[in-house]
Amino acid sequence: MENKLQFYNTLTRKVERFIPNTEGKVAMYTCGPTVYHFAHIGNLRSYIMQDVLEKTLRYLGYDVKRVMNITDVGHLASDADTGADKMVEGAKREHKTVMEIAKFYTDAFFSDCARLNLKRPDVVEPATNCIQEFIGVIGKLMENGFAYEGGGNIYFDTSKLKEYYVFSNQNEKDLLVGVRDDVDEDKNKRNKSDFVLWFTKSKFEDQELKWESPWGVGYPGWHIECSCISMKHLGEYMDIHCGGVDNIFPHHTNEIAQSEACLGHKWCNYWFHVHHLTDKSGKMSKSKGDFLTLSLLEKKGYDPKVYRMFCLQSHYRKPLEFSYEVMDNTGAAYDKLVKRVGSLGKEGEINEEKRNAYKEKFAAALCDDLNTSMALTVLYDMLKEDMSDATKYALAESFDQVLSLDLTTAHAAKESAGGVDAELESYVLEKIEERKTAKKAKDFAKADAIRSELMERGIILEDTREGVKWKKA
Repeated sequence: MENKLQFYNTLTRKVERFIPNTEGKVAMYTCGPTVYHFAHIGNLRSYIMQDVLEKTLRYLGYDVKRVMNITDVGHLASDADTGADKMVEGAKREHKTVMEIAKFYTDAFFSDCARLNLKRPDVVEPATNCIQEFIGVIGKLMENGFAYEGGGNIYFDTSKLKEYYVFSNQNEKDLLVGVRDDVDEDKNKRNKSDFVLWFTKSKFEDQELKWESPWGVGYPGWHIECSCISMKHLGEYMDIHCGGVDNIFPHHTNEIAQSEACLGHKWCNYWFHVHHLTDKSGKMSKSKGDFLTLSLLEKKGYDPKVYRMFCLQSHYRKPLEFSYEVMDNTGAAYDKLVKRVGSLGKEGEINEEKRNAYKEKFAAALCDDLNTSMALTVLYDMLKEDMSDATKYALAESFDQVLSLDLTTAHAAKESAGGVDAELESYVLEKIEERKTAKKAKDFAKADAIRSELMERGIILEDTREGVKWKKA
């Protein structure tokens, strides 16, 4: 396949052809989770689309090395270095140590990733493993005149840069609105846009984790972590840096500032950002208190791959609104899709011409700014095409290297686990509609009779705010 991959580069604010620093190889970095709580499904949307990008690169023949950090220290309640450390707050909430919290939620995060068929990055590095790397880079920034001491902390001096707001036409006022929490003014800073590289005296009271440094006992700021971990594993030049749009400012802005001040040259050429997941009340966020996790979706009867497909149906650069109605529709479409693929015969002759043509169409959709919706359309078109089952099955296997929807295995797995065949599913849905009509007519005796009839067939109904859910007993 000829590689013509292009995607939106946040740094240049345009869709660009991807050309790596080293031919055939890709150095890729992902901002990992702060492991103080479960990931919500909005967080997971970002990781799904980053997974699709990595798998697309591999599908096109690239040798990819992908690195992800785990933030287990230093991420304060505000992205602008104010408030309590999120890890400390999580430990207090659950009456555990910070390291116990970090271990539990790191494991929970990768469990979610596995159920969504996300490939584990080649390198996963907790921040607490890299304290000496942080101290080394901060020391170099001090020597180069890009950092200073103030009130016991070490700050990056943004006034020493020719350009700080690299992602857009930002100004100092944006610093107050570009973060996820209110910002208290830090009087130790020389400039409002300066940020902390190392905390010492100012955040000591409740901090469980702290280390010796040339500037006193303390701990790293959040922004320095990704710069150092990426340099440790990918070197001085990186091809693609990924994250959610809420990472753009100040986190990724600060990463570029400190990395390029340390290295003395451009650090990363392409920045890939995934937009928010929303619901009717707005952006999903842990700060709201109640948030939807993958486990909660599963408890409501949704296969994690249905959520993955839900995300693939939308473009990564557009906000995506979550609703149970759309999830229900996606679930029904997913079940039909995997049943169709599962019914294909594997034996027989493969039409190489048609297989190659469809692989090109699939790759072209992905190369067009990761157009996963069009890639799914290519899959559906292929299944309607007049060609052998063996060719279709081979193509479904090929496409699933990127889509990761268990296209060739999900239906058989459902059946072996006591899944529901299409005839029974149709019967159940028909009975649910009959019951709905009976209840609307206040014929509750009939509604109860339908429930009992379904129970005899081994079907349990559950009335929820999102509508009637059903499952096999």
